[in-house]
Amino acid sequence: MATIENERLATQFGALQAQRERAWTPDQLAANARQRSALRDRFDAAAVAQPGTVLPDLRFADVDGGEIQLGDLVANGPAVVLVFRFEGCPACNIALPHYAAQLHPALEKRGIPLIAVSPQQHDRLRAIKVRHDLPFPVATDQNNRLSHLLGITFEPDDRPSPPPAGWIGEVTGTGTWELPQPAVLVIGPGLAIQHLHVSPDWLDRLEADEILALLS
Repeated sequence: MATIENERLATQFGALQAQRERAWTPDQLAANARQRSALRDRFDAAAVAQPGTVLPDLRFADVDGGEIQLGDLVANGPAVVLVFRFEGCPACNIALPHYAAQLHPALEKRGIPLIAVSPQQHDRLRAIKVRHDLPFPVATDQNNRLSHLLGITFEPDDRPSPPPAGWIGEVTGTGTWELPQPAVLVIGPGLAIQHLHVSPDWLDRLEADEILALLS
């Protein structure tokens, strides 16, 4: 029987937007659309890390305890890193289960590691792995270190001062407005970037089959 995770991401994101159009106020819809449009317009593909860039051997705190080291992931070949926003992000709660169902099994058959990272503190981040029973590691990119190296961080245009209760720095535990733009990173042996696909609009992300095509 088909499940929602088997639907294309574009279809699921379209359903999310339709739900918002029924439930949100015009001001909320306009603000969301304005921010996504601004990020699309400002995005410069030449300004982010390019193929061939060699990354340092970063370590990430796994939500299940312990650490994940980039060098270990690529010891026997390429690895795929999903950079996402935070555990309560509605679009991330669509994308990660989709990748678990549609991407992870194919990568596992080929012996290609898959991990997902967010700047959110690992104790808060664990909820998204538990919620969806994700079969791949989820870990904290502390202080957006990887995202800074990739050049994919942003701050929302609307940043009230002082910040209101429930602002993004409080949610993530980082104390800053900064978030990564969702990205798919393919790293090869030697920690060289093979592919980096950035989604400045968080409702427009690579489908699982498009990620697999990067590895063919």
